[in-house]
Amino acid sequence: MSKICVYAIAKNEIKFVDRWYESVKEADYICVLDTGSTDGTYEKLQKLGIITKQKKYDKFRFDTARNDSMSLIPTDTDICVCIDLDEIFESGWTKILKSNWNDKVSRARYRYTWNFNPDGSEGIVFFADKIHKYDKFIWKHPVHEVLVPKSNDYYITLTLPNIQLNHHADEKKSRSNYLPLLEMSVEEDPDDDRNMHYLGREYMFYGKYEQAIKTLKSHLTLKSATWDIERSASMRYIANSYKMLGKKNKQIEYLHRAILEANYVREPYFELATLYYEKKDYLKSAFYFNEMLKITNRELNYMSSPVCWSYLPYDYLSMCYYYLKDYKKALITIDKALAIHTDDRLINNRNVFVAELNK
Repeated sequence: MSKICVYAIAKNEIKFVDRWYESVKEADYICVLDTGSTDGTYEKLQKLGIITKQKKYDKFRFDTARNDSMSLIPTDTDICVCIDLDEIFESGWTKILKSNWNDKVSRARYRYTWNFNPDGSEGIVFFADKIHKYDKFIWKHPVHEVLVPKSNDYYITLTLPNIQLNHHADEKKSRSNYLPLLEMSVEEDPDDDRNMHYLGREYMFYGKYEQAIKTLKSHLTLKSATWDIERSASMRYIANSYKMLGKKNKQIEYLHRAILEANYVREPYFELATLYYEKKDYLKSAFYFNEMLKITNRELNYMSSPVCWSYLPYDYLSMCYYYLKDYKKALITIDKALAIHTDDRLINNRNVFVAELNK
């Protein structure tokens, strides 16, 4: 029977230790590299019997720390599982993993909920892939690090949607080191499309819109930038940056380009539809909301926006029909919104639509 080792890095996460341990104690081994905690995290890990070591870094980078954490993994391990202390497996995951793993498999993907909405429903959901065969991979990149194989040999990756990992992030934790680490990452590997995309997005988050546009346009020129959904997202971020710079025509241009790049995802349609709604061009807004709602397959990736699959598109669309004086369609559409979510504003809107129909 295969042996599983969960391994992690941690710093000042004492409030997560017990919850995390309960979700991973199914594993045969648990290892944590503490990178300099001062809140008792390291001592608590030791008391729980977890294989642990403390190592402080003058210049921290995630790939180095994760590679160092792998040195704690016992050599008779077959399957390595890398998760952070603010992540929780739903029970039974080891049984699913062991029953599907074999000697030909080197990696596994699982369902990952990155965040949750205020009402407790899932937010961003995608398949993560931090389960791997022992001694076959290393971590690469200072931040947004990824596993890369040590050799060019072909390997098999399993997809196990019944393994569920939930992320409950500490919103107070600083991510101020992400930007310089991303800049370092792009400097080290300027041809890596993923890092360039992340750096451009980070500039946008920091309000550095000119740099965001320049970096995201660089992403689009890279030969390796072939994933249409990621390219479409870069175009959406460029559009948003132009919006913040007051260049609405360029915003519209790049949202149209984002749709052309990946016309099977909802996000660019939603952003263009809401733009026209804000401009009070309700006919165009209704058109793009309807085009968006024709897309019924949600791609599970980290760029999939939960708002596009919420009640909100129907809410907006019902208001478009209201302003266009098509009260029958407004009523039909608001009922679809109410089937997903109920609040006083939506109910009041419905009453207004009914009143207009009865005039």
